[in-house]
Amino acid sequence: MTRLAETLTAIDQLHGMDPKIIDGTPAELSYALQMTHWLQQLAPDASEELQIAVRSQHLCRWEIPRSEYPEGRTGYLKWRTELGKLHARKASKIMASNGYSEESCAQTSAIIRKQGIKRNADAQTLEDCACLVFLTRDFSAFATKYPKDKVISIVQKTWKKMSEQAQQKALELPFSEPDLKILQEALAGN
Repeated sequence: MTRLAETLTAIDQLHGMDPKIIDGTPAELSYALQMTHWLQQLAPDASEELQIAVRSQHLCRWEIPRSEYPEGRTGYLKWRTELGKLHARKASKIMASNGYSEESCAQTSAIIRKQGIKRNADAQTLEDCACLVFLTRDFSAFATKYPKDKVISIVQKTWKKMSEQAQQKALELPFSEPDLKILQEALAGN
């Protein structure tokens, strides 16, 4: 097995410890596999560092519950920052144990934490994968759970985070009629 395969297997083992199970699969393992699916669509020749970063998104996320931070945007952003550090730290440890250099670990860590996202194409690709997973996996349930104006606002913010390539992929998705209407309304207001 290559060091990349060993690294991804170790990451998946940690994802497999997620106590939240959806359709018989640990939620974060399912998420990680969907992230990798979108990476293969967007960047089939991605570097090992980017492949590891994408697979490490949400790594052991359950260890830092959102409930430990104040409600609102400030609390949310602090939580997300701490999660990024956790994901990067755990991924780097696994990478180092599989023989990756400090430079590769640092590069992967920067991608995971989305450092310099507007200048770092790999960080943008990770963000694109996350947005596409949201649109394919979570959007429909999200749209029924929250008021329409909030859903539209979130879709608009999501869309602005995405590259043109990812936006094109999103437009090709088979949305349900109600979801498509919300998406169209959100994009018309962008």
